[in-house]
Amino acid sequence: MNMKTRHIFLSLLLGVAFVVLPVQSQCRFFGPSEVSLLPSRFRDNMQRDSAWMMSIPVDRLLHSFRTSAGTFTGREGGYMTVKKLGGWESLDCDLRGHITGHLLSALAVLYAQTGSVAVKAKADSLVTGLAEVQRAYGRKGYLSAFGEGLIDRNIAGKSVWAPWYTLHKILRGLLDQYTLCANDTALAVARRMGDWAAAKLLPLDEATRRRMISNEFGGFNEAMYSLYAITREERHLRVARFFYHNDKVAPLKAGHDDLGTGHANTFIPKLLGEARNYELTGTEDSRRAAELLFNTLTRKHAFVTGEVSDKEHLFDPATQSRHLSGYDGENCCTFNLLKLARYVYEWNAADAKERERVTAYCERALFNHILGQQDPVSSMVCYFTPLMTGAYRLYSTRDSSYWCCVGSGFESHVGYASFVYAHSGNDLYVNLFIPSVLRWGGTRIVQQTDFPASGRVTYRVEGRPRTFTLHLRKPAWATSVRVRINGRRAGLSVSRRWRPGDVVEVDYGLSLREEATADDPDRVALLYGPVVLAGRLQAVEHPFSDPTKYNDYYTFDFHVPPGLAGQTAISGLEDLKTIGPLRFITSAGVEVCPFYDAHHCRYVVYWNRKKGGAKVALP
Repeated sequence: MNMKTRHIFLSLLLGVAFVVLPVQSQCRFFGPSEVSLLPSRFRDNMQRDSAWMMSIPVDRLLHSFRTSAGTFTGREGGYMTVKKLGGWESLDCDLRGHITGHLLSALAVLYAQTGSVAVKAKADSLVTGLAEVQRAYGRKGYLSAFGEGLIDRNIAGKSVWAPWYTLHKILRGLLDQYTLCANDTALAVARRMGDWAAAKLLPLDEATRRRMISNEFGGFNEAMYSLYAITREERHLRVARFFYHNDKVAPLKAGHDDLGTGHANTFIPKLLGEARNYELTGTEDSRRAAELLFNTLTRKHAFVTGEVSDKEHLFDPATQSRHLSGYDGENCCTFNLLKLARYVYEWNAADAKERERVTAYCERALFNHILGQQDPVSSMVCYFTPLMTGAYRLYSTRDSSYWCCVGSGFESHVGYASFVYAHSGNDLYVNLFIPSVLRWGGTRIVQQTDFPASGRVTYRVEGRPRTFTLHLRKPAWATSVRVRINGRRAGLSVSRRWRPGDVVEVDYGLSLREEATADDPDRVALLYGPVVLAGRLQAVEHPFSDPTKYNDYYTFDFHVPPGLAGQTAISGLEDLKTIGPLRFITSAGVEVCPFYDAHHCRYVVYWNRKKGGAKVALP
């Protein structure tokens, strides 16, 4: 089997590190090697993201690893020859190395989607460098950008900033390099990491284990479950289960949906591990816990944009309007919640209502929070996406803001294609309206649309004939749905022998509508279909974080001018006048555009409804 054939086989078999499992999902999403994006705002984001990733030299990404492992002196490869990464990747930060892990995953998806030789070469260089560092650390298999002493501090219950979180990113990246890029060295390095973790952790007593996992560990359990799925080594499974967080997960398994006010992105990855455990072992309460978390967050906690946190933490949904702050929507939370959505979708795809409900959340989160995280001018990304009136997006800097959300941003903006289509046997589900090409064996489905500027979507069949059932959506936001196949009216689910040249035309009715906060009916967001709208209030000349200030994004004072409040009151949808595609203006003269386009400006997302204002839907 040649490398390309093996790559295709692995990506089909594994998706994103999936193997043949005891629990078979009813359906699966198509992998990155099967879907390509066509010109759109989504592909623009992906290309900007890709250019940024490819611009970071391999030596800079490996610098902290090599320094910690002692593989060179400062003169040979450090101070005098390599420009060091700053921020969270600096040599005095406990999280250094996490960006390299994120990039391994993002480059794997990018290569699978594009087949770029340059992307593959860069990823291979990173893996080769990490293998050299691992050998330098010794035979145990340890690998990180910091010394093993940080792990020892964590085990001893001493203060340290999330070392297992960083190891999770590295291990996950190596597994993605193996499954999507057929890099055997990556698997060998990952296997040795798993063996080291087993030797380090499994002899520990229960009290030590509980004390250790009280510190944030990301999705290290999920990564170890995925390693076990490949190696079938019992010790790897035991390490994954070592990270079972009793205090957080057990209440979910018992059916309790009061999530408290804990750190959101510490919480969500733990349930990704439970979801993986269910697929590997059939543990039903792991599935119930994962589904309960997803359902609770998306039904009760989510803002209109799909965001779920305020200053990284959960809060009582009954106080939602009090949490419209400058620190809403940590990107990592939505990134991980979308990963959890994939599991829930695949488990419940046979239920049309559940399938649509999960899809609706993914659509809401991708079109609003994730798409809007990236600045289309600089390619930089946000840590938080504020919902406070008068705030604005505060972007990272190229060399010094390597936050966690920069890392999840790298993965987010190359991963859009993975949500668009799914299938179960001969049932094809179209989930998102994004211009793209699906390669399903010898059959291709080409999706063309300018959605959300209009609701018109066209699907053209190319390649080999194929018999399958096409399932189209009926979103709750659609005022109408009209389907034609080769010019003739049809339903939302059509079974037939599809041939090259067949054309499916779908027209979704779009309208303006409102969505209030959970606790205040007079704080309303405006939407056009699934797209959240924002009012542009005032231009901002330099909306970038200050790298000289410690975690500037977390303490930033937006200095909101008090005079903006008068521009943010509306009587209702009748206050809006259409001035162009996806462009409106209020009676107060505020330009309104998609939230994902509200960059370099102060904005309003949740408006104040004037007393007596009517709720009206405009076509």
